[in-house]
Amino acid sequence: MKQDKVTQDRINKLHPIWREKVREAVAEANENLANKNVEVRIVQGLRTFAEQDALYAQGRTKPGPRVTKARAGASLHNYGLAIDFCLLIGKKTVSWDLKKDFDNDKQADWIEVVRAFTKRGFLWGASFGDYPHIGAVKESMWKELLEKHKVKEFLPGTTYVDLYPA
Repeated sequence: MKQDKVTQDRINKLHPIWREKVREAVAEANENLANKNVEVRIVQGLRTFAEQDALYAQGRTKPGPRVTKARAGASLHNYGLAIDFCLLIGKKTVSWDLKKDFDNDKQADWIEVVRAFTKRGFLWGASFGDYPHIGAVKESMWKELLEKHKVKEFLPGTTYVDLYPA
C-alpha cells in the first residue's frame, strides 16, 4: 500500500478499531490518483487534550488564527477517531484545493479521496465546513466519548476509549 511515512505514523496512533479501514481508504485514494506525484497526506490524527486546548486558545487567548471550535474532549481527534488530510504533490508541496484535478482524470482529486473514505462509512466534515476532516463516528458522539474517558472506560491496556464494552 502506497503511503508516506508521516501518514503511516499518524494512522498508527489512531483508535485501533479503525486503523485498518483508514489504511485501506488511503491506499484506494492513492491508487485512484493515477498521477504518481499526488498522494494523500494525513496532517492530523490523534490529538491530545493538551494539544486541543492549545489549538482552542489560538486566536482567543493566544496569538494566531482560530482553527477549531472544539475545546479539549469535544473533538473526535482527542479519541483517535478523526483525521484531517491534504494532497501531497511531488512529495513536498501540500494542496488544500478542493477542485484541482492534478491527475487529469476529470474528477477533483479531493473528491476522489473523500469517496474512498465515505464508501467505508466514514463521515466527511463538509457538512460543518471542515473540508479536510474525516470522522469515524458522528461529531455529536464526543459527549459520550468524553464521559467514557472521564471514567477511564478504555480498551484493555490502552488509553483508547472502549466504543463497544462487553
